[in-house]
Amino acid sequence: MWATSHHFHRKAAHVRLRTPLAVLGAALLVFVGPPLLSEGESSDSGTRIPGLRIMVPNTPGGGYDITARTAAKNAEDADLTSDIEVFNLPGAGGTVGLAQLVNERGNGKLAMSMGLGVVGAVHTNKAPKTLADTTPIARLTEEQDIVVVSKDSPYKSIQDLVTAWKKNPGKLPVGGGSSPGGPDHLAPMLMAQAAGIAPKTVNYIPFDGGGELLASILGNKVAFGVSGVGEYLDQIKAGELRLLAVTGPERVPGLDAPTLREAGIDTEFTNWRGIVAPPGLTDAERDKLVTLVEKLHASPQWKESLKKHGWNDAFLTGEKFGDFLDEQDKRVDSVLKELGL
Repeated sequence: MWATSHHFHRKAAHVRLRTPLAVLGAALLVFVGPPLLSEGESSDSGTRIPGLRIMVPNTPGGGYDITARTAAKNAEDADLTSDIEVFNLPGAGGTVGLAQLVNERGNGKLAMSMGLGVVGAVHTNKAPKTLADTTPIARLTEEQDIVVVSKDSPYKSIQDLVTAWKKNPGKLPVGGGSSPGGPDHLAPMLMAQAAGIAPKTVNYIPFDGGGELLASILGNKVAFGVSGVGEYLDQIKAGELRLLAVTGPERVPGLDAPTLREAGIDTEFTNWRGIVAPPGLTDAERDKLVTLVEKLHASPQWKESLKKHGWNDAFLTGEKFGDFLDEQDKRVDSVLKELGL
């Protein structure tokens, strides 16, 4: 089923894979060690890419943005390369940035931060350019989504929220930091289905990234929000947001919130993020980008960032990441059809 996978993370070992929904939601973590480098290869020759730019295909403050800026800073702090420019090119759930990336054919000094949201946006926007048009570099992280409300929300628990949601799904707008088909859309749709709410009746309001979504949750413009765990940790710890549940197979260490399954909602969901580059790179250009992320992945700086943001290590490079992208594309398609969306 996941033909390229060799290791299941212990968290996912007992997940029941029944339908395409369960398959998409299963927390599958693949750990791939960096290949051995030839003796005498220094970080200078292996990873320095002068003028490297990383595009973020949505607004500042969202998951792609945090991932890209964290990776860039960690790579510089680990002396792998220097002066990485991170810039935002938002629009259409990431497909504006994707089209620009594909148009930069042969540009070995450009990469794009992306994830499941871009896979979904390609489907729902019927985008002419897809991830199959890019050069896959690496999957970096996997993380749970969270269900949050403002500190003065009437909903004190996930059960309170679901009870009100079932009574009148259309009256409780849910906000997410991704386009329809993306993780913050699929997670509440799977929640609704598991709670006995028809996904078509859900009033989902998309925002272009978690940064834009935050103001609407804090201002009670949406009844609740769904976003990545790493995006709102500060606001949760500061008491500005109330965390009701996490969407993955296990609780998140340090956060006081049940999983959906613990709360009686029989589903789970995890998101992932990675890096792709333009098409038409030489083998040497592609290998240099892959080597850079391999050295980044092995650095103490990156390991610390994983802990800090609540991200799970899900490292996968090159062709294996390309195979994973193909599988995700097919699964998102099947899930959207199954949900009637």
